[in-house]
Amino acid sequence: MRSDVMKKGLERAPHRSLMKAMGYTNEEISRPLIGIAHAQNDIIPGHVHLNTIVDAVKAGVRIAGGTPITFGTIGVCDGIAMNHTGMKYSLASREIIADSVEIMLQAHPFDAVVMVPNCDKVTPGMLMAMLRVNIPAVMVSGGPMLTGRFRGQDVHLVSVFEGVGKVKANTMSEEELDELEDAACPGCGSCAGMFTANSMNCLTEAIGLGLPGNGTIPAVAAARIRLAKQAGMAVLDMLEKDIRPRDIATKEAFENAMAVDMALGCSTNTVLHVPAIAGEAGVDLPLSSFNEVSKRAPHLCSLIPGGPHSLQQLDEAGGVQAVMKELLSSEAGLNVEVMTVTGKTLGENLERAKVHDSVVIKPVAAPYHKEGGIAVLYGNLAPDGAVVKQSAVSDEMLKHAGPARIYNSEEEAQEAILGGEIRSGDVIVIRYCGPKGGPGMPEMLSPTSAIIGMGLGKSVALLTDGRFSGGTQGACLGHISPEAAEGGPIALVLEGDQIEIDIPARTIKLAVSEEELQKRKADWHPPEPKITSGYVNRYAKMVTSGSTGAVLK
Repeated sequence: MRSDVMKKGLERAPHRSLMKAMGYTNEEISRPLIGIAHAQNDIIPGHVHLNTIVDAVKAGVRIAGGTPITFGTIGVCDGIAMNHTGMKYSLASREIIADSVEIMLQAHPFDAVVMVPNCDKVTPGMLMAMLRVNIPAVMVSGGPMLTGRFRGQDVHLVSVFEGVGKVKANTMSEEELDELEDAACPGCGSCAGMFTANSMNCLTEAIGLGLPGNGTIPAVAAARIRLAKQAGMAVLDMLEKDIRPRDIATKEAFENAMAVDMALGCSTNTVLHVPAIAGEAGVDLPLSSFNEVSKRAPHLCSLIPGGPHSLQQLDEAGGVQAVMKELLSSEAGLNVEVMTVTGKTLGENLERAKVHDSVVIKPVAAPYHKEGGIAVLYGNLAPDGAVVKQSAVSDEMLKHAGPARIYNSEEEAQEAILGGEIRSGDVIVIRYCGPKGGPGMPEMLSPTSAIIGMGLGKSVALLTDGRFSGGTQGACLGHISPEAAEGGPIALVLEGDQIEIDIPARTIKLAVSEEELQKRKADWHPPEPKITSGYVNRYAKMVTSGSTGAVLK
């Protein structure tokens, strides 16, 4: 066993002595030592209950004959960090999470590991570490939050963000917003809807690194506790069979996951995380591959925020496994021979899968959209690409042209939107918010929600070299690369320049000649760093483009 190097033999008596100081018996030390990496804390709603998930995993490990050993890592709540300096640290936390889990797994050579994340950067960070270290591993998330109820309607976190815009537009009173605030997030779990956390937990299941149900079983369900126990047992089975993460996370498995991404209408942040995770497995997923998959994988589920259905309804309809079963008859061409953490192939897993609600999971023959949920646009404004969640864009905004309204920070743009300075037809440009310029590529749920709340969602576009929350809807194009801080074309746009967006054609164009852009480039100077010390200052010097997953050099 891998753990023998720290526990077996005469020379390891001091090591065993330290383990006995924590109460471990000889019997426990002699068994397979199973690490349980978790991110339980009291600041993230999706993580506040992870102690119960961890306890269930520990029970499963013991049932299967192993010794569970827990350790923690950090996590950032994107919702609480939103629209202030804290958001500059969110994406950057992914690398710290990956590194910290790697450190723990290498410094203490566990035989296998179960990972227990839930929210936005913790899931991809742990997956990166899982593939980097490559010991038998299973991931089990904390599960999605239930939707809230407000005056007979399903509501969620984004409802509150949009409520701020409605108050500014005088279509909602502050008293109503107070009532909504109390109702929108009814308890623990990753925020209700196909936002980034739930997107990544569903894709973990689709890749095969999480058990069936990982992405959709509600946080408060007893089935989630049972799933956690099964994860603890499954990792011992993987250890016995020597099935490792890189045996599962092959190129074919990632292509399967991208097809599920398109069918579910996942967050645009998956375009950052999936290539970064794949890179740890030695699999190259260029940004253009998302367009290739989108063309052949239909959009089958209309989920919050772009549609009416919740994660709970998706779970009741059959969950991710049912979506994959339906995709088998599409041009997406799922590879059913890939291995999964069940110890069985995807094809074997899907034998029991069934769609229970064809409204929540549409048939391939009658999808919500023939193309998948995400599109990558190219043009002289984004030579290396821009990403949009096309499934959440109204038909009126699939093609749009208008004058640029320039803001060099999210705060400036938010003030302008809430101050009534934006007019129908405008194209808001928020720049110097990329991986280097942000720094940390801050997520922008506040301005996009304000646009929707103020009734501009069907007449205004928003472009940024930063990124968007999975809760974003509307013609919002992010990840524009190269970013402004590196002198990308987005840095050269002037107030009033005409910008043309054509999502079906996958193009984004700045109506300015190449000669004029070269003149502007000659007068451009790199901005001063917004943060001059500490971790994100170092991160900004090392991070790559959003088009390559914003990984570190």
